[in-house]
Amino acid sequence: MDSDAEPPKTLTTRHKCSACFKQYKKKEHLVSHMRVSHHSVHQPKCGACQKHCKTFESLREHLTGPLAKENCSRIFADHCCSLCMNFFDSQASLTEHKEMCTLPAPAPLGTLVTPCTDYEVDISASDNEYYARSPKAVALDCEMVGGESNGMPIDLCARVCLIDEDENLIFHTYVRPEVPVTNYRYEITGITEHHLRDALPLEEVSERLLQILYNGESIGRLRWDGGNARLLVGHDIVHDLFVLKMNYPDRLVRDTAKYRPLMKTNLVSHSLKYLTQTYLGYEIQSGVHDPFVDCVSVMRLYKRMRDQNHHLEELGKSIAQNALNSLPTSLNSLEFEKLESMTPDELFQISKSDYKCWCLDSRAELKADDELHLGEGSGGPVSNQESQAWPEWPQPPELKSLMTNITWS
Repeated sequence: MDSDAEPPKTLTTRHKCSACFKQYKKKEHLVSHMRVSHHSVHQPKCGACQKHCKTFESLREHLTGPLAKENCSRIFADHCCSLCMNFFDSQASLTEHKEMCTLPAPAPLGTLVTPCTDYEVDISASDNEYYARSPKAVALDCEMVGGESNGMPIDLCARVCLIDEDENLIFHTYVRPEVPVTNYRYEITGITEHHLRDALPLEEVSERLLQILYNGESIGRLRWDGGNARLLVGHDIVHDLFVLKMNYPDRLVRDTAKYRPLMKTNLVSHSLKYLTQTYLGYEIQSGVHDPFVDCVSVMRLYKRMRDQNHHLEELGKSIAQNALNSLPTSLNSLEFEKLESMTPDELFQISKSDYKCWCLDSRAELKADDELHLGEGSGGPVSNQESQAWPEWPQPPELKSLMTNITWS
């Protein structure tokens, strides 16, 4: 009878990722997962179970999808803001937060033919006086009409709008395209031939925009570390810059279409209309597209992402502790065998994001360290314009003159 008894079952050790909770039979599989997942404190995180997700969409699926965890889903319904995905301890604090989180739709400019609204850049002012009052980031949006080049349809910039962080209008004008317009796309743009008759030429518009973006900074300093130049925010901003025939450094561009947490789970871009409805709570582009409304919406999205609380104080302590204990600064800087000897928590502690989190725009003391880690390893950061073949457009004449007086300080 004893010979018929089943042998005792041996428990298989499972190695669990401290970020996304995936489990592996072998430690080497966990290490390989950590190397390619790029988990970090910057990823969207469930406030109930602390699970890290690649995007806010995957976090939303974790909380409200068909396979949502029952406990997380219940806590989300009672204690979480459906727009910013933040959790709160009480209903009172959640109600108070929702009143501030739900924003009204901005009033559109309309399609009246108005003179060019320009923001004068006083580069003669002293650094302390001028840069102290200048906005840190600006949002850009263009409206396109259709044209033709070598028998192929192309987009032509016909209207430009630029706002600051406080949603004040900096620059607005209609643009006279360099080639004839074949389709005004009136149902979307609201633009007619009358709007473009006395519009500014494209070259002059690009020159004025670059003056505002450079913020009185030299081209040498702009290419070195940005200096006092402005951050440029937009949705699919690469396309806007292309039709404007403008170049701007990747490090100063914030694109809501390419920002990892705002993308789909398969890392495909969402439309600005969807992002505004989902994360800001109001509708846009239901009829004619208004560039001012789009600018305000994209700036609000940027500021909402920038204001995310990622417990950076703890991150700073972690960085200091790693240096004190002579621990590696990233998963790619240590041999595979040594990584296998580390605990899941230690692996997560040295894991670094493969994109630049916008929360670092307001935390200069940790920004440099994060950019250093992004540059490590073979992967490196994903550039907003990495896949674009950028032509070397000539700089406007007024900016060319700055090339003779480049300062590298």
